[in-house]
Amino acid sequence: MSDDPDDAAVFRLLHDEYARAILTATSRDAMSARELADICDASLPTVYRRVDDLVAQGLVVEDTELDPTGNHYTTYEAAVEHIDIDIDNGEIDVTITQESDAADRFTRVWEDIRGGDE
Repeated sequence: MSDDPDDAAVFRLLHDEYARAILTATSRDAMSARELADICDASLPTVYRRVDDLVAQGLVVEDTELDPTGNHYTTYEAAVEHIDIDIDNGEIDVTITQESDAADRFTRVWEDIRGGDE
């Protein structure tokens, strides 16, 4: 996640229908760009642009998955549990609550890899 998300960028992303669709889809399960393009009825370039923006703001994380043939591919998963928007004294503040930290995601990926060997 970016250390300090750009509040205006987060608002723009939440306003964008493709970014919202990607964020909600990846909150259920990690998905490849191809799967997201199908679900969101968007082109792959559109999905990649939105995913890049979502990753930059810490809303989505990338993981590398291994398929049974040994090939790898990138999946995307929502990294947020909750987004708070506060307006106080003429200031807007966006607080993003992370779903899990990087160590938890690494542990989950490692367990998935080890589980495939057993």
